Parts: sequence; structure tokens; C-alpha cells
Amino acid sequence: MLQQRRNHNQTKRAGPAATESGPIHEPLGGNLVDKTQGSSAAAAVAKSVTNTLDALTPAFAPFAARWDAEADRRAKLRTPEHLKALMDAQRAHNSARSTAARAQSQRAAARKESKNPFGTARRAAATADRAARQHKSETKTALKGARRDYPVTLGTLAVRTHTLHVVTSSAASWLLSSSHDLTTWPLLASAGLVGLNAVGLGLGRRKLSVQLDDGLSLEERQLVERLDPAYWVAHAADRGLSGTVTTPPQVTPGGIRCNVRLDGAWTTKALKDKTDNIRSLLGARTALRIRITAGTRGGWAVITLATRQATDGTSSLWTPDMIPADPGLMCIGLDTETGELVFVPFDERLLVSGASGTGKSWSVRVLLATAHLRGDLLFIDGKGEEANVWERVCRVAVETDEIAAAIDEAHAEMGRRKADMKRRGISVWDGRQLTVMIDEGQVVLAAIAKDKDRLQKLIELSSLGRSRGVVLWWATQYPVTDGTPGVHKLIAPNLLTRFSLRVAGTTQAQVALDDCAHYAPHQIPDGKQWRGHGYLKGYGPRLIRTWTLDDDGVRALPARYWKASAPATPVMVEPAEDKPAPLTNRDRVLAAVRDGARTPKDVTEATGLNKGTVSRELKALTEAGTVRRADKGLEVAA
Repeated sequence: MLQQRRNHNQTKRAGPAATESGPIHEPLGGNLVDKTQGSSAAAAVAKSVTNTLDALTPAFAPFAARWDAEADRRAKLRTPEHLKALMDAQRAHNSARSTAARAQSQRAAARKESKNPFGTARRAAATADRAARQHKSETKTALKGARRDYPVTLGTLAVRTHTLHVVTSSAASWLLSSSHDLTTWPLLASAGLVGLNAVGLGLGRRKLSVQLDDGLSLEERQLVERLDPAYWVAHAADRGLSGTVTTPPQVTPGGIRCNVRLDGAWTTKALKDKTDNIRSLLGARTALRIRITAGTRGGWAVITLATRQATDGTSSLWTPDMIPADPGLMCIGLDTETGELVFVPFDERLLVSGASGTGKSWSVRVLLATAHLRGDLLFIDGKGEEANVWERVCRVAVETDEIAAAIDEAHAEMGRRKADMKRRGISVWDGRQLTVMIDEGQVVLAAIAKDKDRLQKLIELSSLGRSRGVVLWWATQYPVTDGTPGVHKLIAPNLLTRFSLRVAGTTQAQVALDDCAHYAPHQIPDGKQWRGHGYLKGYGPRLIRTWTLDDDGVRALPARYWKASAPATPVMVEPAEDKPAPLTNRDRVLAAVRDGARTPKDVTEATGLNKGTVSRELKALTEAGTVRRADKGLEVAA
């Protein structure tokens, strides 16, 4: 009976929703949830505190380093020999002080006994007093030197200094206080200095917990550990880098990246000049690329170590479907640090430089394929090997007479387009672009060196052709403008877009990248794995891995041969093989209308083209009478 009453009371306290297991399990489950939430919140707070401390540690690391260096210096001076010298100096100084005190008393007594200042007793006492004071001064100087040689520990000195400051502040607080209140700010300021000193030492000596991913190589682990602020500050002075402080490094898809604070007179340029010192401090291999750039604000620099590439594991093979939708751009490759696509203007004059074996021809193939599929291509090959693949696809010129004829026809086409633009009253060519590609430039210039007329035509193509839709691209292994030039000195200034693979030296780098020669394309490592890697002028000193197009990929392109004619319209020669020509945007729009699309919106959805393209093609089809607008919408004209 008693047990039943207890059960009834327990159930009543549990509430109306309590079940047989409710009084036990329901509150227990709630406690578990509360504990889990509390644990998560505590972990988040702990992580936030850790991150804050990690961010503050580099700022106090120099202070702690200087403190520890001074403490170590004082500790090394506190030897038994210096202690013995200090004790001897103290005894000698105490003895001299006692002697000086007695001499002073004796001089005072002699003055009282005799009124004659020239008396023997007074003069003897004065001489003894002067000698005693001089000896006291000498022993005091010696004592100071002995104290310097055997200094107190830095901790003792700090305690004494803070104690003196606290006592002085306490006295100031009492003197500034009235009878009713106590002025505490001097005392609080002193306590704040004590706390700041302790906190600064604690943060500066704090060891940052650098998180190393499991995917890091042994080399990356060593570099990350040596870029840690604690290691860097402790060893920077030995390598002439005192006054620089790193932040915890980050491992990115493009390698290791670390911010460096530049104190004092340090600049980014000065840090670049110390690249060899940095390499020695990190123990990095000689072949590892180290890039130093300016930070996002003054007083900071960024060190990037190319231990990996964002393009690792990504195929470099190019296909036509990778041509950008924007007709004004073409993709040259991938950024090895970020993995992002890198674009260059399609209608801009281009200079591509690269020593033999750097992958220049393979890199240019993608650009040639883009030019061929979007417009017309005239390929002038000074060497001839690359033309063996392209002659089945586009118009090529290899022999001297072929090169001369190609230059003449391209120049004549430019003149015809000028006349056509004047007749129509337009300032920029609105038809197909004719891309004139010259590779190898040094051989082509040597072939027409004595033909001033054709050389002038080539110069005019580079300076006047762009607005008329005739764009000159130039590739050379030897980018120099003097001696036996790889690019003519009057042509090079017109080639604004510049891409450089590895070149021979600084002279070639200056022509290859112009005012961006400091990217140092001549320092790109030599090796098969670095073929097709280069720098783009104005993009930044980040290596770009270009796309590649093999021989089979070139042969798979549709054959189309440009030839100048009386009306400036290229003659299209279909390939010998029976291959369907690629559909144009106009064909796709017409097919969509034929399949039942009645509004521009329907055509856009059916073709996947943008609205502007659909509108333009519909207008052209309507004006040509191929498509008409009926009551039910768009339809193909009968």
C-alpha cells in the first residue's frame, strides 16, 4: 500500500503527459540534449578564443623574442668569475666610501683647529680628502662595470621596476585623493602595465598549433613548421631577416601561402632581395619556386611556395566545346595556383615567346583552332613542321614565295576592308576576323629582310589591321628586336597581349613581357613537366598551364581555306571527306522555328542561345524573308 502511494505521488509530480517510462527517460533525454548543446557551444567558444590568440601571437612574438634574448644574455654573463669580480668591486667601493668619509671628517676637524688655510695640517687634510674622493669615484666606476658584467636577471629587474612604479603610483593616488574618494587611476595604470607585460610575454611565447593536413608531403610539413611564427622569429635574425614576422601559413591548391609583416625599414622589394636567405631559413630545395609579392595593405608581403599546383590531376587536353561563349575571349589555360580559367582577348594582337622545347607550338595550337572555328586563319610557318598538320585544315604558307604571297594577300584584304568600311560608314569591321599567325618570326623576318616593301606591309598589318578585322599573332623562340630579330622593333610595340613560356635570359624576358619582365620567365624550371607553362603580361606572376591539342585533334577540325578575292569574301573550300559542316547560330534558330517555336522565348529555350543572339538572328532571317511573323507567331515562310 505504501509502495503504491509512492508511485502515485511520483506520477503526479511528473505531470499529465507522464507515462510509465516518462518520469525516468524523458527528463534524461532532455538533459542529454542540453549537455550536447552546451558542449557544442563550449567548443565553439574555445575555438574562437584559440583563433583570436593565434591571430594576436605574431604581434607579440618580437617582444617575447627580444625579452628572451636579453634574459639569455644576462644569464650567460652571470658566471662565477663575474660574481667574484662584482664582490671584490663592492668591497673596494665600500672601503673607499669609508676612507672618503673619514678623510672628509678629518678635513672638517682641521678647519676647526686652524684658521690658516695654508697651514700644514689643513693642506694635508685637504690633499687626503681629494685623494679619498678620487679613489671613491674610481671604485664606483669599477663597480658599475662589474655590475654590467654580472647583471641582475631580467625577471628581477622587471619586478624591481614594477614595484617602484606601483609604490610611486600608490603615493600619487593618495596625494591626488580627497577626503571622500580615492583617485585610483595612477594605481590602475601601474597594474595595467604589469598585466600588459605579462600578457605580452604569454602571447609572444605561445606556441601556435599549426594544423597539418594528412595530405601534406614531408617537404610541406617541414616548410609549414619553419614558417610558423615561433620558429621564424627565433631564427630570422641569424639569416638577416630580423624585423619580419610571419603569420600561420596556409596550404592552398597552388602551394603554401604565408603573410609576412614587415617592421621598420623593410619593404616588399627588400624582402625579394633576401629570397636566398629565406630559402636557407626554410631549408627549401633549390628548384622550389619561391614567389614574394606585396600584401593587401602596406607593411605586409606574401610568400608563396609552389610545392603543388592546382592543375594537378586535371587533363590539359583541349576540345572545341571549351571555346568561351563570349566571342571576344579565348581561353589560354589554367592558373596553376587557383585552378581558374585564364582568358585573353580574341581580337587583340598577340606575341607568344618560348625557347625550343618549351611547348610553344602546342600552346599556340589551341588559339589557332579557336581562330579557325570562329573566323578565317592564315598560318605562315617559317619552319614548316607545324604546317604539316595544319595544311589539311587551313591556308598555310611555308616556302619563301608562299610567305610573300600570303603577306601580299593579307595586306590587300586589309585594304579592301578599309574601302568597304568607308562605303558603309562604319569604324570597326563587323564581319569575320582574319587571323594571320606567324611562327617562327625570326625565320620569316630573315626571308623578307631584303624586301622592304613586304616588310612594310607586315608592319602595317600589325598597326592598322585590328580595326579592319585582320589581327596579327606572332610567335618566336628568340624574342629580341636587335641583331637577328625574332620580332621586328616596329611590330613588337603593337603586340599588346603577350604570353611567355621559358626564355633564354633577361634580355628575352624584357621583349617577351615588356613591363612585366619581373615575372622572370627565364627562371621557369627546365623539364618536361614544365612544358606549356608560362606567364601572361598583366595577369600577375602566377604560372599558367596552357591547353594542348594533339595532331589528331587538329586533323579533326573542319577544313576551311581562306583566299582573298575581288569582293572581300573568303572562298570556302569544303574538305575532301564528306563531313557535315557545323551548324551556325542562324541554322539553329531556323531549325527551332521549323520545329514549332513561335516566340523568341521559345527559340531561346529550344536553342540554348542568349536572348541577344536569338533576337539578332531572327531579325536577319525576317529581313531575308526566310521567317515571317504570323498571327500564331513565328513561322517559316513558304
